[in-house]
Amino acid sequence: MRNIRILNGSLRKKASGFTLLELLVVVAIIGLLASYVGPKYFSQIGKSEQGVAKAQIESFAKALDQMRLDIGRYPTTAEGLKALMERPAGMTKWSGPYLAKALPLDPWGKAYAYKSPGSQGRDFDIISYGSDGQPGGVDASADVTN
Repeated sequence: MRNIRILNGSLRKKASGFTLLELLVVVAIIGLLASYVGPKYFSQIGKSEQGVAKAQIESFAKALDQMRLDIGRYPTTAEGLKALMERPAGMTKWSGPYLAKALPLDPWGKAYAYKSPGSQGRDFDIISYGSDGQPGGVDASADVTN
């Protein structure tokens, strides 16, 4: 009986619900929370994409090492990572494919770059140029390499 008023001799229920002002305050609070949490969430997405690229590059490196054990050398730059999936001409000891699935693109939808011999005395370089697809960069556009 708490929500019932007597007006002019008749019983009427008190209107219940939220006022427009209360709804605007709630929407404003949700907007403030989203503006605080949103950038932190999206920065984590960039880090996870770089983590995926690093994991794929490590997988390619292991497959390349297995291929080297079979044929005695790493593929040339011209043969590229494609040599992990398809037998290059003249490779009689090739016993691939060396990857379980098709050669994936990097997390940004671009092909990985492969160079052999690699820089800094490495046998090969596998490179993802990040979100911008260009050498160099910082944060999400930074290069990921082996």
